[in-house]
Amino acid sequence: MAFSNFFIAAGLLSLTLCIQYVLVYFQSEKKIDKQITRAFAGILIFRTVTLFIGGIFYQSRVGVGIAFAGIIISWIAPGFTGKYTKHHPIIFSHLLERLTALIIVMFGETIVGIADYFTAANFSIQSILIFTTVAALFFTYIVEFDHLINEHQHHETGNLMIYLHYFILFGLSLITVAMKFIDDAAAHPWFAVTCMYLGFALFYIGLAIANYYNKVKVNKTVVSIFIISTIAGFGISWFYSSFTPVVIIMTAVTLINAVTLTRFRIKYVD
Repeated sequence: MAFSNFFIAAGLLSLTLCIQYVLVYFQSEKKIDKQITRAFAGILIFRTVTLFIGGIFYQSRVGVGIAFAGIIISWIAPGFTGKYTKHHPIIFSHLLERLTALIIVMFGETIVGIADYFTAANFSIQSILIFTTVAALFFTYIVEFDHLINEHQHHETGNLMIYLHYFILFGLSLITVAMKFIDDAAAHPWFAVTCMYLGFALFYIGLAIANYYNKVKVNKTVVSIFIISTIAGFGISWFYSSFTPVVIIMTAVTLINAVTLTRFRIKYVD
């Protein structure tokens, strides 16, 4: 029943957005604006239909599969609208500001997720290290998107910037989940470690893609340090998978990467 409620609610939200695009279509006078709104309205009506199918046939694997397929396809489809949207470029700095605000909210969710480590009963040096890990990730994000990114992009659709943030969002979500499990005796340590470093990998991949927009492209040395530190941290954490070593290693990995990117920024960017 939960699936049904979710799919129906998401379908109604998608339908509302579709109606908005349809209204803009009839209000638009320029041909390119009509093409853009028609393309996005088509994507949204497709997603709406698949979500309603999932909501109605939620007890069937086929119905749920159609709904999830509709969600995934509707995420990917805007990436193929560049032939229209390139004629109506966005204000890049505004998009960057909104995406950054979304990520800040996600970091807030991560802080909430680690709150249990800061109770009177659980507070320890490991708690400080876990917070330091989150702070290092946030600092790395800010260095890239607030200092290295060139906000004055021209003739950009913004699709790449949006899609690279999927990596960052999913990465932060995995990190948040993993931090809840690394001290859980009932959970398998390898599961928490794998989720943690998969989250790190996705997060850093998002930052690597963002290099496309940088004022100065990040060099191979910085990229190599990120890759080596993350892989090494994952490997060591597998051998020493108890709580304290895992926390120390993940803190070291994120601090090394944060310092590396910061030094690059200080050296090469005014």
